[in-house]
Amino acid sequence: MNHLHFIDYAIIIFVLGITLYLGFRFANKQTTTENYFLSKGNFPSWALGLSLLSTLISSNTFLGYPEQGFQSNWIYLLQGYMVPIVLLGTIWFIVPLFRKVIGLSTYEYFEKRFGKFARYYSSSSFIIRQFAGMGSVLTLVALAIYKLTNIDPVIILLCVGLVLIVLNLKGGMQAVIWLDVFQGFMLFASGFICLGILLFSIKGGVPEAIKVATENNRTGFGPYDLKFDRLTFWVLVINGAFYAIQKYATDQTVVQRYLTAKSDKSAIKASLMGIFLTVPIWTIFMFIGTALFVYYKQNALPADVTAKTVFPYFMMTNLPTGVIGFIVAALISAAICSLSADINSNAAVGMEDYYKKFRPGKTDKENLYASKMMVLLSCFFAIGMGYFYLKFSSGGIIDLIFTVYAIFSGGIVGIFLLGVFSARANRQGMNIAIVACILFTTWAFLTSTPIGLKNPRLLLDLGNFNFTHHKLMLGVYSHLVVIVVGYIASLFFPKPVLPDNLLYSSWKANRNK
Repeated sequence: MNHLHFIDYAIIIFVLGITLYLGFRFANKQTTTENYFLSKGNFPSWALGLSLLSTLISSNTFLGYPEQGFQSNWIYLLQGYMVPIVLLGTIWFIVPLFRKVIGLSTYEYFEKRFGKFARYYSSSSFIIRQFAGMGSVLTLVALAIYKLTNIDPVIILLCVGLVLIVLNLKGGMQAVIWLDVFQGFMLFASGFICLGILLFSIKGGVPEAIKVATENNRTGFGPYDLKFDRLTFWVLVINGAFYAIQKYATDQTVVQRYLTAKSDKSAIKASLMGIFLTVPIWTIFMFIGTALFVYYKQNALPADVTAKTVFPYFMMTNLPTGVIGFIVAALISAAICSLSADINSNAAVGMEDYYKKFRPGKTDKENLYASKMMVLLSCFFAIGMGYFYLKFSSGGIIDLIFTVYAIFSGGIVGIFLLGVFSARANRQGMNIAIVACILFTTWAFLTSTPIGLKNPRLLLDLGNFNFTHHKLMLGVYSHLVVIVVGYIASLFFPKPVLPDNLLYSSWKANRNK
């Protein structure tokens, strides 16, 4: 592949310059921990909506979805399509619930409802899940830019990591959200440009693209059989329903946006905007993969170009100078936006759930300094995970990330649902349920084949007692284990006395007054 032109490099540097400018632009306003993590009331709804979009879209979407669309059908879109279906019925009470009950950390609700064990279990699961996701984002960016420029991916990791450190240390949440707004426009522009050029380049246009893709099983959402031991329509639908609740009701990166809004109404409006903008972005980039498959059925593809690198290859060989730079800049910016949100949220959870608990009584100035140290530590961990993936991962990144989310969601949705909808569930019952969930998840993980790693093998072979269902079902079952065990175990202990604002029933009663 030809390397990038000087004009392309200039565009990339210009976009990175805007990123760094936003970091320094809001540096003087980060004088308190509340401003650093929330900057409450300083953003209109549309800006928070675009921020949610950029938070949920990263290089995993930018490169992972085209990779998946190139080598398979559209089945992975089902998880995203379940989000609006589930959230339209729940976002109305999730937002006011959190805005009334918690200060900064999502997992404060879990402690108020079920005690400290539930809080630390859910917050630690979130942190582990975020680090795993951040590593994959950095890996995809590093590999893509390496294919485009031949720059060592480790050097790319370090450079992107440096930008992240400066942006997050200096700008806080204000820089993160306004960068998200900028990135939201770039996402739509880059997606439409790439898909438009691809469809225009296919001989026969859209009708031929649909015909060839259909003949080669690159369309649809099957297989549709009701089996859970492999990836099917129903596995993704069920997993997607739980993913929607996990992301919008238990994920700090999203809940933190609710708290940043001026009002409940503004937060709900931003959430709905983010949901309905994210779905078409996922769809566009999956369709890019499908169009790439059709294009290279009509044109020769070098043997050394794989599904993981076919999109960068197309960009370098078919896009004009300047457009390539814009697309690469959008890719890097998507990664930085998503990672910045993750890093800020990780630091917020670390501050509220751990630092303040173990070092109470500190001044806000001392807490702000500790917060920035946690941001720095999060950046180092993200870079470390990216290096790990570069050296030890193989196969589809989307497969790997969906699996990590399934494993480390670890019953969190079950805790939330039982906490919100059952007045009978109590702390003792939930503690038993969490232990049962940990045992179940450990067994399922050890007795099933890892996805996405080189030389995968069973860590523990129990023969007929191995976990044989698809890894995405592991996350579903863990939530169900918590709900069933938690409720039954709670019956053996006294009914808890709860504040009204912790339950859905109280929200509904107050709304009808």
